[in-house]
This record gives sequence, structure tokens and C-alpha cells, in this order.
Amino acid sequence: MRARQFMLGAVLLGGISATAVMAQGLGGFDPSQLPEIQGKVAQYSLSPRGDVDGLILDDGTEVHLPPHLGAQLVFSVRPGDQVSVRGLKARGIPTIDAASITNTATHQTVTDNGPPGPGGGTAMQVSGTIKAQLHGPGGDLNGVLLQDGTIVHMPPDQAEQMAAQLTVGQPLYVTGQGTDSPLGKAIDAQQIGPDQSRLAQVDNPPRGPGRDRRPPPPPPPVPMIAAPAAPPPAGPGAAPPPPPPPPR
Repeated sequence: MRARQFMLGAVLLGGISATAVMAQGLGGFDPSQLPEIQGKVAQYSLSPRGDVDGLILDDGTEVHLPPHLGAQLVFSVRPGDQVSVRGLKARGIPTIDAASITNTATHQTVTDNGPPGPGGGTAMQVSGTIKAQLHGPGGDLNGVLLQDGTIVHMPPDQAEQMAAQLTVGQPLYVTGQGTDSPLGKAIDAQQIGPDQSRLAQVDNPPRGPGRDRRPPPPPPPVPMIAAPAAPPPAGPGAAPPPPPPPPR
């Protein structure tokens, strides 16, 4: 509903039509071509799950940003900071769908470049020297740490097959889907090699909860329940058993 309230019909910047903005989202456009507002941050805006999904300025303006940018926003902007926001304003209410948010003191900028890719991040390449091997909770090799702090993730079976390329001190070039934020840099490897000219494909399934964990152990066997014991035979002088019921 919020998106329908934007003054898209009046915002025709550089030939960008309202239909194009609605269909593609703000991530596909240059934020510098969008309207700008400035203000002071009063607090973060939170989703019901506790994700940071924007800002509330001290004049009451609501600034909306996709939740996957929440961590980057927290490390770039804090309550009390002055910010410059570029995006699309709503009609009649103080709300803006942000394409970028800039801390005017530090010049740190959070930009909406569109939703994450299928691997949960954006396409990127990293290179460096391997500082350490990384492992899952079960002890399986599942990636490496580079000297610059970049974390390279791989499925355990693929990491074991390529273990010779993942030894400490080796040069490594990686392409894949990842994130680069104030928290650090991490990538799900799709190709790795000693350099860009010698890359091997990594069969990297979509990341999900517990992907690097071993499967749980099988449940314990259900104990066998013994059949009830037959009644002891009747002794001398015991009453005979009742006759069976007559057939119907």
C-alpha cells in the first residue's frame, strides 16, 4: 500500500517513468537523480522480527530501507546523526522510500542496490592469501579465512575435494555471491583458483539454515513390547471357562 502512495506520476527524472520505478524498484536507479531530504536521526525503525528496516527522524519522517541493509545501516548511522536521504517521498504523509542514506559527518553511505542474489548476496570477486582454514561444528572443512579478514564459504564436500588448494599460505582467487559491510566481507564461493586464469567450479547449493552441519543421528530404536502372557491353565476343581457367545 505504501508504494502506491508515492508521487511516482510526478517524479519523471531523466526519463524514468513511474511504471519503471514500480516494476524495477529503487535499486536500479542512480540515487543522485532522486529527491533529497536532510534531518536528524531520532531512532532506528524495527520490523516485528527486530530487523532494522529504516530510520525515524526527529521531525517524524519515516525513512524506509530493505531489512537486508539493516546491519550496514547500524554501522553507518546512529541516533543523533545528521543524514541526507535520497529516495521517493510519499504523498500526504512524511515517509520516504530511500535509495541511499548518507551520514553527513562521516560521509558513509548505505545504498540500495536491489535485493540480494540467489546466494543471499551480490556478485563479487575476492583474492588474497589464505590465513587459516575454517570448519563447521562437526569439524568438516567448510572454507578459509584470508589475510584481509575475508571469509570464504564452501560446502564441506567441495572443500574436502579441493583441500589441496585451501592450505595456509596459498594464494586464492574467488568469485561468488557475498556481502561487504562494516561487519566484514564474506563470500559463498562459486569458482576458486590460485589466480583469475585458473578457476575451478564449486558446486554450491543455496545457503540455508544448518547447511554446513552434519545430518542429525538416527533416532534410537523403539523397544519391543512383549505380548501379554497367556493365563495359566485351570487346575482341578476350577470353574470351566464361560461358553462362547452364540452366533448372530
